[in-house]
Amino acid sequence: MLKSNQPLNSSSPSGAPSRTRFLIELFLAFIVTRIPFISVPFKWLESYFHELSHALATVFSGGVVSHIALFPNGAGLCFSQGGWPMLIGFAGYFGAALWGYLIFMFATWPKGIRFSFAVLGGAVVLTILLWGRDLLTVAILVCLAVLFLLPLKLQQNRLLASFLRVMALMIVLNALASPMVLLGLEGQGDANMLASVSWLPAWFWVGVWLSTSAAMLFLCWRRVDGAALRRE
Repeated sequence: MLKSNQPLNSSSPSGAPSRTRFLIELFLAFIVTRIPFISVPFKWLESYFHELSHALATVFSGGVVSHIALFPNGAGLCFSQGGWPMLIGFAGYFGAALWGYLIFMFATWPKGIRFSFAVLGGAVVLTILLWGRDLLTVAILVCLAVLFLLPLKLQQNRLLASFLRVMALMIVLNALASPMVLLGLEGQGDANMLASVSWLPAWFWVGVWLSTSAAMLFLCWRRVDGAALRRE
């Protein structure tokens, strides 16, 4: 029995949505990622966090990042020298899923929704300054910065939180689907690169990425389910 009069489809005081609202947002995220043209900016999101994760892994392991390139079809490249190849190769798909989970957690922090959008938008702007070189990449990054910064003009935190959660879920869903493409590539992609330096087959790394992305999605559900149990 519920101890409050709060409707089932609303967000809890903690900022976590109800189970019903979460499933609706997850379904919406899934549908949007499948719609031609409309899904493109959100594919850029996953690609951006994928390449950003490669770049951060490079820097943290002692390498140097030259620049990041993003393409209209959602693909991307990180140009770098040095660093630990295994960490850099693994970081892309794992990092994208982790970013999606962290953004979802930001969206359950009611007092920090606007701060979260501002930080994410600022991170994209910083990426432009540090690693944006070609006009196409800069244009895509500007679109992503607008995607994060424009909602700050909205007044309702609840709407902002829902929008941020849907974006986070789209990032996780794209991170879950993207590694499957690698199974059809011969000698290309992060999985084949890791196979060449680890002696573990490419399908093993694809399986690890699928498992970690699924785990991030499950952790999002655990956040929602835990909040719902505390309300009951």
